[in-house]
Amino acid sequence: MRTWVKICGLSTPETVDAAVEAGADAVGFVFALGSPRTIDPATARELAARVPEGIETVGVFRGQGIGTVLELARASSLSAVQLHGDETPADVATAHAAGFRVIRAVSAAAYAAEPEEARVAYREDALLLDAVDPGAGAVFDAGPLYARPPSRQWLLAGGLTPDTVAGLLEGLKTIGAVGVDVSSGVESSRGVKSVDLIRAFVEAARG
Repeated sequence: MRTWVKICGLSTPETVDAAVEAGADAVGFVFALGSPRTIDPATARELAARVPEGIETVGVFRGQGIGTVLELARASSLSAVQLHGDETPADVATAHAAGFRVIRAVSAAAYAAEPEEARVAYREDALLLDAVDPGAGAVFDAGPLYARPPSRQWLLAGGLTPDTVAGLLEGLKTIGAVGVDVSSGVESSRGVKSVDLIRAFVEAARG
């Protein structure tokens, strides 16, 4: 199966173009407050306009309230929203009703502790498992996931780089990992994406 790849935290035309040309399946624009990668809706809209049909444009939000999420996503002309925070199944349903695909991002530790009825209730389009502090470049402990594996396919994030992605993904494929999401691992400095690292990452993830 072809590995699904999302390059997140993009903020310039050059890096968006590099992700598209490298074959990414999705590009992400950060609206979470306090991140060095945060951009405004006008910039996101200009960048999203460069992305061909068939590649997902994702707004990344953290604890901002579903009304704010949808307002920013509409203003940016995005196709999907990625929710990090305390969003509820009702919030996911609201985003769906507004016409957006939903990626639910949760720490691997929190997900491992969720009862099955909670996991099923969200009905997200994609599940992303990350470290406790998204964007910090940390790898999470996968032990609890092996003890109680996800009942669906999922996306891996946290601590991925061109050098580590193949090994980390290979080890987690047995419990359903089918794609990857990277941000800090393709940066030359904090918040600054590298065209060369983006290309190398996509190649390594698919290699």
